[in-house]
Amino acid sequence: MPIMNGYEAARAIRALGRPDLHKIPIVAMTADAFSDDIQKAKEAGMNDHISKPVDVERLEEVLQKWIAGAG
Repeated sequence: MPIMNGYEAARAIRALGRPDLHKIPIVAMTADAFSDDIQKAKEAGMNDHISKPVDVERLEEVLQKWIAGAG
């Protein structure tokens, strides 16, 4: 991202203080797949993490989880 990375963007979105912005799902999609990378995404306010290369079944599972509101 040109101005900020995804972690910074997630923090900025969550910090805006609007209740609706705390409800929208934010999912990290990164080549970093270590447990500390997943933790970093959660600490930034992201709901979930998907590593690259993308496993389509895992992507569908995560999207269903958060879009359907079951998360």
